[in-house]
Amino acid sequence: MSAVDLVEHAPPVSRLLSDAAGRALVAARIVEATPDPYLPGHWVLKAGSKVGAVAVHVPGEEQPITLRISPKVPIARLFFLLGYSFDPRGWRDGQVDVAEHREVLPALAHAYERQVERAIGRGLLQGYRATEGSALVVRGRIREAEQIRRRYGAALPVEIAYDEFTTDIAENRLLRAATDRMLRLPGVPRGVRARLLHQRARLAEITPLVRGQQLPQWRPTRLNSRYQHALHLARAILEGASAEHLPGGLRINGFLFDMNKVFEDFVCVALREAMSSYGGRGVLQAKGVHLDQDQRVRMRPDFVWYGERGHPLVVADAKYKAGKAGGYPDADLYQMLAYCTALGLTEGHLVYAKGNVPHASHRVREAGTVLHQRALDLDRAPDALLADMSTLAQEMIRTAHSDHLR
Repeated sequence: MSAVDLVEHAPPVSRLLSDAAGRALVAARIVEATPDPYLPGHWVLKAGSKVGAVAVHVPGEEQPITLRISPKVPIARLFFLLGYSFDPRGWRDGQVDVAEHREVLPALAHAYERQVERAIGRGLLQGYRATEGSALVVRGRIREAEQIRRRYGAALPVEIAYDEFTTDIAENRLLRAATDRMLRLPGVPRGVRARLLHQRARLAEITPLVRGQQLPQWRPTRLNSRYQHALHLARAILEGASAEHLPGGLRINGFLFDMNKVFEDFVCVALREAMSSYGGRGVLQAKGVHLDQDQRVRMRPDFVWYGERGHPLVVADAKYKAGKAGGYPDADLYQMLAYCTALGLTEGHLVYAKGNVPHASHRVREAGTVLHQRALDLDRAPDALLADMSTLAQEMIRTAHSDHLR
């Protein structure tokens, strides 16, 4: 198997690949791939914001190409950002054991298996599941409309609906689906795979999810508290898994995290948590925001904080990477100015994962709107990172109240 190791947003590297393999990587759109103008038979590869591992099966070649893309931040930090977005009050650094693994997929497989062991090691959770079917005896309630439609004039069998107490519930179905998925991914260490097979045997009686089927919904309760971390990781696995069949026989199988979304979710959840003690409410991916009077141009700011009376007071957008060496991208300022105009705010905030300066402010000519650009250092320890977010939230609220009093 041909393996290519890359780092997200790192300088491009040149690798020896066949033309078919190079064209396959172009079609897969996982990394940027162009022929190397200086080395015949080589292709220049550059990773973007997606991290993880995928196997690209190239038509006509026996072995797939395995792409392993590592994040710039430490693996443990990646899982902290991800976990905090899932559960800011119950998830802290160190709760997800990634062992010694330095690549995303092995670390994810290890962390997921450990969480599943904590969830089902003492037995599978049971609950009530709504069930419909036909029976010779009445159980639950009769589905009268179905009885007439299917068996008009017949007394038996009876179309019924009832609640069944079973282990075949949403929580266990998610764990079964994510476990099956992990076992099919390339690059899972042998020892972790063996433990996942053991967990899979425990879930053998659970109904598997049909591919393309909507993931079952669950809600956190006291009864499923031991399941919750495993369920969060299971959903991440199922949403980040990639199993595509592209034209020409090209197949892609693997798992990828989009660091843009990981960072955006963390920033927005951290701002919401930090502002919760000030009253009002924080909304992620705010809806109902339009640029024009006719409400034809819809906008979706990453984060909007509304005051007690429902008026918007703070707008923020998270940007994982600055786009040019000389400073922050100008296009982000144009976008934030549009958000401020639509929401009637005189200050807007852009939060970056990295940048050349820690803070920059721009006062828009004629309008007087102030646009702030701030850089967040993801290399800092989790507690320090959350403290930075708290300080940032306080500054946003201070400027919002000052503006509201004017």
